[in-house]
Amino acid sequence: MQDVLTRIASMQRPRLLGRAARIGAQDYRRDLHLPRLLKVHTLPRSAEALLKLSEMETELNEKRITGETSYHLPRHVEVLIAIVAEAALLRKSSQRFEVV
Repeated sequence: MQDVLTRIASMQRPRLLGRAARIGAQDYRRDLHLPRLLKVHTLPRSAEALLKLSEMETELNEKRITGETSYHLPRHVEVLIAIVAEAALLRKSSQRFEVV
């Protein structure tokens, strides 16, 4: 099984969605955005959050591709923003534990 960061890195989405996510990630506030997206009261660790967000994003992307009327672009962008920001947090925290 791929680790979560490899899974995120292998995602291929339209450039505009990716760009919107990278720009939005600059204003991401984990304590504000993550509970609303995941519908939780207690913040999960970044890896767990990324897995849940990835599942949500896969569903949204399938709806986008198939043209389902229930597809909601702003929600998709919000989830992608959280994925970009959480992945950055996870990379940053894992670098702290690397032996130099």
